[in-house]
Amino acid sequence: MGFSEKQRQILRFPYTQYQALICDGAVRSGKTSVMSLSFVLWVMGNFRGCSFAICGKSVGSVERNIVTPLLSVGYLRGHFDIRYLRGDHMLLIRRGERENRIYLFGGKDESSYALIQGVTLAGILLDEVALMPRSFVEQALARCSVAGARFWFNCNPDSPRHWFYQEWILGAQRHNALHLHFLMEDNPGLGAETLELYRTTYSGVFYQRYVLGEWVVAEGLVYTMFQSGLVVDEIPWQAKQRGRWFISVDYGTVNPTSAGLWCLWNGTAYRVSEYYYDSRKPGHIQRTDEEHYLEIEKLAGSRQIERIVLDPSAASFKATIRRHGRFSVWDAVNSVLDGIRLTATLLKAGRLKFHRSCEGCLGEFQAYRWDTDAREDAVIKENDHAMDDIRYFCATVMARGMRGV
Repeated sequence: MGFSEKQRQILRFPYTQYQALICDGAVRSGKTSVMSLSFVLWVMGNFRGCSFAICGKSVGSVERNIVTPLLSVGYLRGHFDIRYLRGDHMLLIRRGERENRIYLFGGKDESSYALIQGVTLAGILLDEVALMPRSFVEQALARCSVAGARFWFNCNPDSPRHWFYQEWILGAQRHNALHLHFLMEDNPGLGAETLELYRTTYSGVFYQRYVLGEWVVAEGLVYTMFQSGLVVDEIPWQAKQRGRWFISVDYGTVNPTSAGLWCLWNGTAYRVSEYYYDSRKPGHIQRTDEEHYLEIEKLAGSRQIERIVLDPSAASFKATIRRHGRFSVWDAVNSVLDGIRLTATLLKAGRLKFHRSCEGCLGEFQAYRWDTDAREDAVIKENDHAMDDIRYFCATVMARGMRGV
């Protein structure tokens, strides 16, 4: 299968006068695979004995998104000795007497810039650059001091207030950067059915960004895809008899505590019941960890609960649960925006259902909103306690099932 015109422009980039390449746009649009191939060919065609870097949100994401696909490319295997040294997080590439090293780095937070200090690079590829802090990206670029070094960026859209959009996409001419904007139609490997699948997977701001490839502000309700068909009056008897049971908890002392009882069956999770307690309501008093635990016991009943998925900051409540010895606890995966994206996808796919009695979460779905005053994507920290426990469940339990674990 051939390349699209946009992909051919990536392959031609090393032979232009531009110092940087920026590829942004829709998911599955063929940016990353062709960019990583072009990057390796540029490295081996122009340098010997040099060091390079490929950076992602984490080393694991670079291994998954770039290294594994590269190692399967027949052309590279046929023309180069290419090996991944996992312990060193390094791709070692040889052809005859020519050898270069490509190191992998993760730029997950503000402290990550220290990981790349002191390295001298001849070029860098930043995958999912919009997910990295500016301090890490700028430190990484500063390490590229070898003559002829170039910068390679790719990402999916975010907010138009995002620093990368403001600095690099709007400033592409100032940085001598070639900017290529991709749509899914720019990937010749996607058939009509796959294109339609992705178009129906997302809605709201996620549709605008990941399908239309637009840099747009997140505004209004977070879960615009939540609709009445997800609310049920009965849980299928097969689910109750054969499903796996979990409880997710967002723990609060002054703020509300929200816990959901989930039955996961045949790829769909049913929120069967919930415990929602707000000590700020008139007539309510603040409850102790032991009192909250007794309510979790009532929520579980006689069911065999596989795990309690708990707010990772709730250390005292975790200790209380473990002291009683009945339940196993997982610290919830707590990446807010990733969790919201996954929850939205599951809602859109109809894989989350809610019993009508779960009034706490049903009320929050109608009030949980984006903070339009924030410079980057953020939610208003109100009406978010059931939203958080649902997000914990999706990011910790449902995500494992989606990875086949």
